[in-house]
Amino acid sequence: MTRQAAGTIWPSAYPPAAEPLVVWHLHDVAELPGVRAQVRARIGGAGLDDLLDQLVLALDEMASNALRHGGGQVRAALHTTGDGYLLEVTDQAARTPPTPAVGRDPSLGGLGLYLIAELAAEHGWYAEAGAKHVWALLRR
Repeated sequence: MTRQAAGTIWPSAYPPAAEPLVVWHLHDVAELPGVRAQVRARIGGAGLDDLLDQLVLALDEMASNALRHGGGQVRAALHTTGDGYLLEVTDQAARTPPTPAVGRDPSLGGLGLYLIAELAAEHGWYAEAGAKHVWALLRR
């Protein structure tokens, strides 16, 4: 999987329409445990355990990438759609697309974008107003 071209894994595309549920303005990866707890409290419910785990994992990967590599103001948001949840993370690296690791030994990490692509029904990124927006839609 790590030998695929990044553009085919993480396409440039706009997300589907969605209604906001919660937004976080992040400054450090140390804030992510609190974000994970808030997602679990907000979405928790019978029969959603697998989806909830996937949402938490995807949001954590996306937000930590933005904080470590994107820089500037980082905003993470959880939205709802008619049949799923949309995660969107924004950073200030508008000229730098999400770049999955290519040709790297999996033990060295860097495979989060591949994981999100596998979990999501749809995913993509776009640049707008000086910011990069990375998103993933996970269906219920």
